[in-house]
Amino acid sequence: MADAPLRIGTRGSPLALAQTAIVARHLKAAHAALAAVAALDVVVIKTTGDRVLDRPLADVGGKGLFSKEIDEAMLAGRVDIAVHSVKDMETWLAGGIVLAAVIEREDPRDVLVSTKATSLAGLPRGGVVATASLRRQAQILHRRPDLRVQALRGNVETRLRKLKEGAADATLLALAGLRRLGLEREATAILEADEILPAVGQGAIGVTCNAGDARARALLAAIDHAPSKARVAAERAMLAALDGSCRTPIAGLAETDGNGGLTLKGLVARPDGSKLIETSRAGSEADAEKIGRDAGDELKRRAGPGFFD
Repeated sequence: MADAPLRIGTRGSPLALAQTAIVARHLKAAHAALAAVAALDVVVIKTTGDRVLDRPLADVGGKGLFSKEIDEAMLAGRVDIAVHSVKDMETWLAGGIVLAAVIEREDPRDVLVSTKATSLAGLPRGGVVATASLRRQAQILHRRPDLRVQALRGNVETRLRKLKEGAADATLLALAGLRRLGLEREATAILEADEILPAVGQGAIGVTCNAGDARARALLAAIDHAPSKARVAAERAMLAALDGSCRTPIAGLAETDGNGGLTLKGLVARPDGSKLIETSRAGSEADAEKIGRDAGDELKRRAGPGFFD
């Protein structure tokens, strides 16, 4: 195991590298051989999503822009495992690649960052909220149709800088990302899930590998957090049932109770916030995917044809 370095593929953003460091710490703690010098090799891969910053993701190919090049490197044998923000992973993984581990999930909630107000309700009438997320946009406009939403992309630090420069009155970010970057102090308010439901997989770090790579799968099995993986499985099953993409405002949050139980909240919305449909489910962690599919099927049926056109 120590003879060949374990090559870890990742994006090069500060958050991606912070998340890769978390995965590396888990691997070293679980496998003594990986704690040796040069046992792990971090391979930074620049993705299309990192290069194209002047347009919304939905206009240039969706979430896969953050994983396509990493998947190609894995399938070509240039990396052994890859670290992803689960919320940025495609609904369906590339053939031959599996989600082998989910690290214990961080707080999945969104936060408000603003110099003008301490809550969404407190923002001035006609205020500008900057976000490139259709999920956030739809929920904001559903609750505050008077607000204006404008696109803002870039890494966390870039978005915070632009906000301070006056680009908007507020923005929304993931609490997990701020915490991992040591920037939690930037949050003005934490938004509860009944106000802004998080993205599917938000706060979760996923580690993928080739399905046939027995060594990688064995290493990753030791750091897989079962309750977090069940939560992700329910949310992603709902997403798959909805054929979800970056062009579709979808939100979902599964939570476990510590005794094998699991609850799921999900919603779909029109991008302009004019209609929002919600559902919820309860069951067991063992039935996570079934719960997610069932919730997704209901939302799709209730939305009806043409809802997302």
